[in-house]
Amino acid sequence: MPTWISYALISMFFAGLTSVIAKFGLKNVSGDLAVAIRTTAVFVFVWLNALAFRHTQHLPNFTKKDLLFLSLSGLTTTISWIFYYRAIKIGDVSVVASIDKGSLIITILLAFLFLKEPITPKLLIGAGFILIGMIVLIWK
Repeated sequence: MPTWISYALISMFFAGLTSVIAKFGLKNVSGDLAVAIRTTAVFVFVWLNALAFRHTQHLPNFTKKDLLFLSLSGLTTTISWIFYYRAIKIGDVSVVASIDKGSLIITILLAFLFLKEPITPKLLIGAGFILIGMIVLIWK
């Protein structure tokens, strides 16, 4: 199995854990305060990881364009997390997380348009199942 698939599977597992653990932490605080606390923890642990594995040696390689796009990615992550935490505070975390994973459909479309990644039948079928699953979950 390629390393990137192993990393993606590990990411999937911890992303699933994250939502359930977060729901426990939302009992007595707002979603906005909870995401601020979570983001602080993320900031600390990500920097510890970068320092521990000596990735900071690559800091001089950043261009202004790199910093711009990574900052924009940080902004979109912030908006996503704020609304995700608001949603899991008042909704079922399993449904909110499932809807959130619908972002894959947006990712596929944008990767095709801007990164010129191919859209294969296999990719379309998988995205179609995700879309159908979202509709089933939110249908009243």
